[in-house]
Amino acid sequence: MPRALTHERMEQTIRIYFDGCNEADATKIRSCFVDDAVHYFPPGMYRGPFVGAETLATRWVEAVETLGSVWTIDQLVTDPASARAVIEWTHFKTYQQKMLRGDEWYLFDERTGLIREIRAYYASPQAADLDCLELGGFNYAERGYPMHSPLTRKPPA
Repeated sequence: MPRALTHERMEQTIRIYFDGCNEADATKIRSCFVDDAVHYFPPGMYRGPFVGAETLATRWVEAVETLGSVWTIDQLVTDPASARAVIEWTHFKTYQQKMLRGDEWYLFDERTGLIREIRAYYASPQAADLDCLELGGFNYAERGYPMHSPLTRKPPA
């Protein structure tokens, strides 16, 4: 039975996905995606796209375990008529004391209401010598963006 896309349902699915990532809950992450979903990244990142709901779940759980990853949704816009959404996010790699910013375009499956594609765009390349990767000259703090991870993670012993 098709699930009608609404602003509320699309936002809820994205927020459940981010909650699952932050909780390192593979089941919760998988529940947001069609089986053959694809998450694209800029060239040279993460050994290429994540293909499949299982891969997405596994890779984000690994990011929490190895990098202390914590993500926030900073802005979110949905368009049920086109089955698309866009978010602005912050990714805190707490074990490395790094922060990245970017946005993602989401494409939803109109039949199931689940995510079928994410295209990630980063504010700047992941330069190894930078601890804060964001747009130059943009005053994030003044506009209310998170400046510190909302969670504290300790590296594994």
